[in-house]
Amino acid sequence: MNTLSEAAQQADALIFDCDGTLVDTIPAHLHALQVGFERIGLKFPAEWFHQNHSLTADALLQKFQDDGLGQIEDPKAVLAKHEALFRESLHMLEEVSVIASIAREYKGKLPMAVASNGNRVNVEVSLEAVDLLPYFDAIVTREDVLHGKPEPDIYLEAARRLNVAPTRCLVFEDSETGLAAGRAAGAKVIDIRDYYQPTWQQAAH
Repeated sequence: MNTLSEAAQQADALIFDCDGTLVDTIPAHLHALQVGFERIGLKFPAEWFHQNHSLTADALLQKFQDDGLGQIEDPKAVLAKHEALFRESLHMLEEVSVIASIAREYKGKLPMAVASNGNRVNVEVSLEAVDLLPYFDAIVTREDVLHGKPEPDIYLEAARRLNVAPTRCLVFEDSETGLAAGRAAGAKVIDIRDYYQPTWQQAAH
């Protein structure tokens, strides 16, 4: 914990990914997707999702088809059903305490934002479910930018809203996609997987 806190002290602003970084949303997203896909007659493999969960929703569905897992006739309907099922699964969410504690420690000391490839509704209800939403000065999601991660747009926009140069921001991420986005924005990045392993990942090994 000291190393994370010490790293934060060196920055002028902190920017956090949401899913898998501040909040362990993966079991809830997986449950919602599996139920939704089952209703259209398709299987949604857990292991495949764990490898691709950092993609935007549109990119996730496209990769599902590109990887030969099945054809999705109405992606918009699938995504709408996923959102509804996810909001019914919020009881499954847990904060990632080792990272959430940094947000709590630096509230009021440094400007802080959340920068996520997810959609705004899901990000906000996820943060609200674990009582983290009030800690952030800005929430930037996929809808706010032209390109999602691994492009730097989301992190550049978060830094802009915090009025801090990207090079003075510290990014917390849990995926290669997100780490690449943070680096491309010029920020310092921390791979939280060095400090935290979710229970679903432990079960997979």
